[in-house]
Amino acid sequence: MKKLFYSLLILFGLIIFNKVVAQDLKPVQFAFNTQRVNDSLVLLKIKASIAKNVSLFSVKKRTNDDPFVSSLQLDSSILKYQNKTDSIPEIGSLKLIKEAIADASYRVFNDSVEYQFFLHISDTTIKKIKGEFTWLAKSGTEFPSGVEKFSVTVNSSNETLSNDAKTSEVKSKSLWSIFLICFGTGLLAIITPCVFPLIPVTVSFFLKRSKSRVEGIRNAVWYSISIISIYTIPTLLLTIIFGDKVLYTISTHPVSNILFFIIFIIFATSFFGAFELTLPNSWANKADQKAGKGGLLGIFFMAMTLVIVSFSCTGPLVGTLLGQTSTNGVSSAPIIGMLGFGAGLALPFSLFAFFPAMMHSLPKSGGWLNSVKVTFGFIELALAMKFLSNVDLAYHWHLLDRDVFLVCWIVIFGLMGLYLLGKLKFSHDSEMPYLSVPRLFFAMMAFCFSLYMLPGLLGAPLKLLSGFIPPATTQEFNLQNLEYKIDNLHAVSFNVKPAVSNILPPKKLVDKLEVPFGLVAYFDLKEGMAAAKVLNKPVMLDFTGHSCANCRKMEEQVWKNPEVLKRIKENFVLISLYVDESTELTDDEQVINLTGQKITTVGELNLEYEVTKFGLNAQPLYKFLDLTGKPLSDINYGYDPDVEKFIAHLDAMKAAFEKKQ
Repeated sequence: MKKLFYSLLILFGLIIFNKVVAQDLKPVQFAFNTQRVNDSLVLLKIKASIAKNVSLFSVKKRTNDDPFVSSLQLDSSILKYQNKTDSIPEIGSLKLIKEAIADASYRVFNDSVEYQFFLHISDTTIKKIKGEFTWLAKSGTEFPSGVEKFSVTVNSSNETLSNDAKTSEVKSKSLWSIFLICFGTGLLAIITPCVFPLIPVTVSFFLKRSKSRVEGIRNAVWYSISIISIYTIPTLLLTIIFGDKVLYTISTHPVSNILFFIIFIIFATSFFGAFELTLPNSWANKADQKAGKGGLLGIFFMAMTLVIVSFSCTGPLVGTLLGQTSTNGVSSAPIIGMLGFGAGLALPFSLFAFFPAMMHSLPKSGGWLNSVKVTFGFIELALAMKFLSNVDLAYHWHLLDRDVFLVCWIVIFGLMGLYLLGKLKFSHDSEMPYLSVPRLFFAMMAFCFSLYMLPGLLGAPLKLLSGFIPPATTQEFNLQNLEYKIDNLHAVSFNVKPAVSNILPPKKLVDKLEVPFGLVAYFDLKEGMAAAKVLNKPVMLDFTGHSCANCRKMEEQVWKNPEVLKRIKENFVLISLYVDESTELTDDEQVINLTGQKITTVGELNLEYEVTKFGLNAQPLYKFLDLTGKPLSDINYGYDPDVEKFIAHLDAMKAAFEKKQ
């Protein structure tokens, strides 16, 4: 009896095991989910994970009677909401296999694929999507198939968020990153020769002169708060008095960039030891006199004295941070940046007041501080090239095209590596009897960075530097651009329909502006809208700028993706509006804005259009318009390196346009 019982138990276990194994060995596994694109559009995603040596057929037919396809059958209650066009996105590596015996070819996917179906469903219409997905696969000479039933819930809240909510989320992330970067820069400023020696002296002063340790800690904390306030309050007042766009305008204006270039050259020369750059001594003397009065006000002026005395080391860092944070198009970004920088710089004074024993672990002041200053000089010189490049791009001088810029940076960081190895010496450098391990590692980093940039002279993308160096379109010899030109010639020779009709080619500013990767773009809104009407295609509006780092990053990290590039070329009319283009408008094109300011350049006109039409002055900004110029969505799509998200957005905008037709 026991043997019979155990035999049945083993048999039952084998049956269960076989079912589990059979389930695990299923040639294709499916996952179904939805994403709401806007109030009237839902994206149904069908993700297929394909087993090894198995190919899953596409949902697109090669011919009307093609039987080798997978297909979607929706429930009859929601069938009417399905997009009737054949433009179904398939995100995966599509392959075309040919059978010589059967004289047939098949469109298949290996590994994985995501099918995307757009359904025109409002928030209140449907709560669930039901249906069946009939799949067909190929494994050797066999054709396994099956039917997957599904029922997925439609999210009632817009997953892409409302315009205000999305903008708030993007700004929040941006401000946090700005704060952290500036905080780190403030910490870096501590090891400069203008600040580092003052830390133990200042902390000891508070602890010894105070009646109790608690009072000493309080004074040190107030000293730190004063430093933060001195960096933050002037930036805040400047924004309040002159408006949200004042720092953005200053940081992007060609005259400002020329001044920054000159200032940074002067700072770099000072760091190399040619002269000592300081603010007027009378400022420091007056602040020091006020500090001698004691009390909280006296401590505030002690902090003011530190800021003035350390200006020669911290000034370039502050100038760089203000310039970079102001170009984000968020009015509070420079304020948050200065808050972060001040907090990073002030942190040690409070930290060592709480834990005075930690000061014994600080390295002694010496020649290494001067080496830090000289190293900063090389970095300031590289940053000066960046500011000059912004002006060069805006005015189309072609003095610092991408290849020339890279040569300058390769030489600068190569010399920095030689200096760190002790092969270069300045007059105020101390003798270096041996090479320390930190100097060796920093020298290696400088040489590695120089070698990394070398392939860029032949057109390598250099993704790590996208946004910091001039765009690839400015380079005289670029193998990458040559590849796209060959592809375009190949398309013409095989009578492939071009992405943009020859009826209305772009004319305005094409001698000055260019977009990468063989794309054709219009640089004038009216001209681009006219072309869109002729081609009956939606408009992809690209607000960009010569000095926009994130614009170049989006192009290199997202636009360059073959699936993105194909969609932009085939499905949209691209209009790129440069908000810092210096070309003068003709007299009849010049306008007066709502504040009474006269708009005289192309860049000013484009920025005015962005601000008045969409309420933003940030770049990049991608808006999609119908043929009447109305937005297809309220989503303000900015910098986001997520390729699949951008592909889904492009497909959603195309579907929204087709719905209006």
